Amino acid sequence: MQMWNPWHGCHKKSEGCENCYMFSFDKARNIDSNKFFLTKNFDMPLKKDKKGNFKIQDGSNVMLCLTSDFFLEEADDYRNQVWQIIKERENVNFEVITKRIERVKENLPKNFLDDFKNFKINVTIENQKRAEERLPIFINLDLNYRGVIVAPMLEKINIEKFLQTGKINKVSVAGENYKNARPIHFEWVQDVARQCKKYNVEFEFYDTGNNFYFKEKHYFIPHRLGKQQAKKASLFL
Repeated sequence: MQMWNPWHGCHKKSEGCENCYMFSFDKARNIDSNKFFLTKNFDMPLKKDKKGNFKIQDGSNVMLCLTSDFFLEEADDYRNQVWQIIKERENVNFEVITKRIERVKENLPKNFLDDFKNFKINVTIENQKRAEERLPIFINLDLNYRGVIVAPMLEKINIEKFLQTGKINKVSVAGENYKNARPIHFEWVQDVARQCKKYNVEFEFYDTGNNFYFKEKHYFIPHRLGKQQAKKASLFL
């Protein structure tokens, strides 16, 4: 998975943002994370090497806006240019994760379903409150793909009524990393996995986070090992 950050900067929106890694990294570099700016990689998917080949090859998977939110208000004046780049690179798969699902409909290009089949949208939820707020909007959008990212998972969550609509393609779960990471209990993960299995929705537990409870026992797991340990824990799902 490659990364493309055409702009940088964001604003904390809900409980999951409390310990945002981007804010922590920026603070260490004396950067104001709330300040929005375009990056030097704004047109990265169009850049070519000395032989004239795209640096991002056809068939690549690209995660977009990991140091911002693709649907951030400040990006409204520049998003259409990014849509054009994505349309031009129709053989590259692009994916975003957003907390601003309420802004998606008004910011999708015309003919989105037909012209942007290479673009996936995921919404994040961190607790029941945000599930009830964001998922009703999400399942009613006209999209080719709907992914739900439960991260950082802060409590037990029930999303069965949304899964049973058949409109959600995949649910991914992870704990929180870095400074002040809040705990995740494996029983919460198992419960969401059970819900997904019931409605035949793809499920993935991709990162334990630093502060992990398994069978009521606490484990501190370094960030570099979180994905590896999540894979092992998934044997119990």
